[in-house]
Amino acid sequence: MFKSQRWFVVGLLFLAGVINYLDRAALSIAAPLIQKDLNFSHAQMGIVFSSFFIGYALFNFIGGVASDKIGAKKVFGASMGIWSVFCGATALASSLASLIVLRVLFGMGEGPFSSSNSKMVNNWFPRREVASAIGVVSSGTPLGGALAGPVVGYLAIRFGWRWAFVAIMLLGLSWLVLWSLTTTERPQQNKRVSPDELALIIEGQQQASSMENAPAGEQPGLRFYLRQPIILATAFAFFSYNYVLFFFLSWFPTYLMEAHHLSLHDMSIATVIPWVLGSIGLAAGGFITDMILRITGKALLARRIVLSVCLGAAAVCVGFAGRVESMQGAVALMSVSIFFLYVTGAVYWAVIQDTVRRENVGGVGGFVHLLANLAGVIGPAVTGFIVQATHGAYGSAFVLAGAVAVLGALCSLIWIREPRGRGVGARRVVVS
Repeated sequence: MFKSQRWFVVGLLFLAGVINYLDRAALSIAAPLIQKDLNFSHAQMGIVFSSFFIGYALFNFIGGVASDKIGAKKVFGASMGIWSVFCGATALASSLASLIVLRVLFGMGEGPFSSSNSKMVNNWFPRREVASAIGVVSSGTPLGGALAGPVVGYLAIRFGWRWAFVAIMLLGLSWLVLWSLTTTERPQQNKRVSPDELALIIEGQQQASSMENAPAGEQPGLRFYLRQPIILATAFAFFSYNYVLFFFLSWFPTYLMEAHHLSLHDMSIATVIPWVLGSIGLAAGGFITDMILRITGKALLARRIVLSVCLGAAAVCVGFAGRVESMQGAVALMSVSIFFLYVTGAVYWAVIQDTVRRENVGGVGGFVHLLANLAGVIGPAVTGFIVQATHGAYGSAFVLAGAVAVLGALCSLIWIREPRGRGVGARRVVVS
């Protein structure tokens, strides 16, 4: 399947995901060095971690709407260019204020990432392959996180933390050249798409174009979707996913160094394990939910099963990870938690594509992503204040992350389901 042009596009988006999280995780890997160099407290470092998400969450929505209006290819390319430049500019930080400003701008650049790549998948794939494609695309992000430990750790030790950010900026700009030269907004515009592949894509998209239970004589618009319980429930489940993820992304490396006394070198190796399992989980999650869809014929039932079960399992593991005494136990539990968490990673976007008209996928996806990423604004800062208030103890922060994930699982179980009566509805999915 990977010989087809649509899977080539997925391959490029996968690589972009690797770069995205390599860039994003770089700060958490370099955080102990930055704290020492710039003399930051835990609370101040928590504010730095959270500042990224101020710009990021806002541009989740703006980027999604822009993808609907001017095209996902342009928005995604601009996003990569902007975030790469400001990632490199992190090397210029000399104070708390300057680092916060740079992280906000960096977050603004990364904001459109998920909603615009979801829109690209929507443009290029038949309905029955959407979750699988998003799963493969998304699996690049934890792989980037896995690479961040050894790559950024080595660069920071060998050349200093500032040069590490410059090096990964150049990687992003190189990808942007390849994207600009090889990709089109839609398969109809790409000369490398075969007639057979184009027919498969168009037929699969037409099968997904009608909506069950849409109000008679109406085509729902963006405002309609933003009021629907299933969309808001998906956003909260996504919020709980992000709370755990950003807790891990921001603070777990520092936790290993402070609570278990790992060196920067050993910490950078230990953090690879959760990310590798997460990458496997993300790639598998889309295929798992599409398999359940093929068995049941009910898209939202398939999504609900995966979300409620896997968020619940992730909650239990992260809740206990901060209570074990050994470093090996903490890494093992956190790795299992990240695996189950990432199994759900493609499912939030699949719910949106199951229930939203093609013309509004970018905007609704951006809105859901905005609400979800408020977890990034809140979570890292809350963790920083908890650790400072408890004199370096992380146990309560782990338990809180697990509790948020439990609420996300319950929310999925209750509200993400096939609709009754009029209103937003799941698309009819023809499975062949």
